[in-house]
Amino acid sequence: MDGNPRSDETPETQAPADSEAEGASADTQAEAAQDGEVARLQAELEASRRRVNELARGLQDLTKDREEFKQRITRERERMLDVERGNVARTLLEAIDELDLVLANSQQDTSPLVQGVRMIRDSLLSKAQATGIERLQVVGRPYDPNVAEAADMEVTPVEGDDQKVVAEFRAGYRLKDRIIRPARVKVARYVAPAQA
Repeated sequence: MDGNPRSDETPETQAPADSEAEGASADTQAEAAQDGEVARLQAELEASRRRVNELARGLQDLTKDREEFKQRITRERERMLDVERGNVARTLLEAIDELDLVLANSQQDTSPLVQGVRMIRDSLLSKAQATGIERLQVVGRPYDPNVAEAADMEVTPVEGDDQKVVAEFRAGYRLKDRIIRPARVKVARYVAPAQA
């Protein structure tokens, strides 16, 4: 061994072995770099998915809020229209009351004028009912302060008639579920008969 390379070890045979090791090392580094790049891309993809999901939920919430707002505005507009209908109806009902008063004072009169007044009154009442206004039926029923106001009292000896409406001075009306004008009524009050 004089320091000369052996005959089977030539510089040409050593170079391929070194290049194979370097190639394997380069392949490993390339794979590691690719794995790192794949991991980074997967992390970005997952972050992008989370962001898309957040934005989709935000859009759903915004759409839901918008629909709720539209419904609230629609309900408010309907309520305001009902209030205005009620105001107009009260004016119309006062005219009907005045016509009722005229007809009550001329019950025996069968002149064409009275018949014309009756037709006008019936026409106004039917138009009011066509807009959803209902006349309250209170006579013979228990007194309810939510739909009628007591203007008079009548003493009754019948215990079953206590707190029942016996007469109506002015009709009451309702529009949908809202009382636009309470009835004015006479209510029976039970008083036990005196024992002689």
